[in-house]
Amino acid sequence: MNPSSTGVTEYILAEPNWDTLGPTFLEAIGDTLWMVAITMVVGGFFGLLLGLFLYTTRPGGILQNKAVYTIINVAVNFFRPIPFIIMIAMLYPLTLQVVGTTIGRAAATFVMCFSATFTVARIVEQNLVAIDPGVIEAARSMGASPWKIITSVILPEALGPLILGYTFIFIAVIDMSAMAGYIGGGGLGDFAIVYGYRQFEPAVTWAAVIVIVVIVQLAQFLGNWLSKRIMRR
Repeated sequence: MNPSSTGVTEYILAEPNWDTLGPTFLEAIGDTLWMVAITMVVGGFFGLLLGLFLYTTRPGGILQNKAVYTIINVAVNFFRPIPFIIMIAMLYPLTLQVVGTTIGRAAATFVMCFSATFTVARIVEQNLVAIDPGVIEAARSMGASPWKIITSVILPEALGPLILGYTFIFIAVIDMSAMAGYIGGGGLGDFAIVYGYRQFEPAVTWAAVIVIVVIVQLAQFLGNWLSKRIMRR
């Protein structure tokens, strides 16, 4: 910090020491990938189940059940629009009971899994609704059981769009992992806040941003490629 001849204070930013920050940066990347992977597996699985129940229990569905559909639909509508940073605060008591703490990577991952479940559920339902009802009716007329219809008709028919949907969810989960830095959740968000923003090191923040963008671009490319291959069958 140097006073200029005009009386205006000038701030000179030092170059970040990557010899020191390098291992922490790599650890942050690993933490982000770990949190995202766990969330995609857990939230993706339970979200798929909820989405299937939403689709199959809706009016006219193969497992039509008004009570079940209403309960799940209301739950999804309640939790899905809540911003993640507010979800962290809202789930404080539940996170403490389940994880034993409300800070750190495990706590952040639990909230991410919870939040992602309801987002995935709606994405799954929206993709399944687009399936041609005639295909399902044909399977029902041949005496196929509901489970058989789900596994051999519904999921295969919607696989391509579902991959695109999960790609969208992956990117949203990356965003969640960055916000998890506010509760010391680790990962690139925490790295950018602690070593970039708070230390007045924009280069450090931009390094985290670039890695996030690269991960998102690779995920989007892979999702588009897989979806196209499946839908061309």
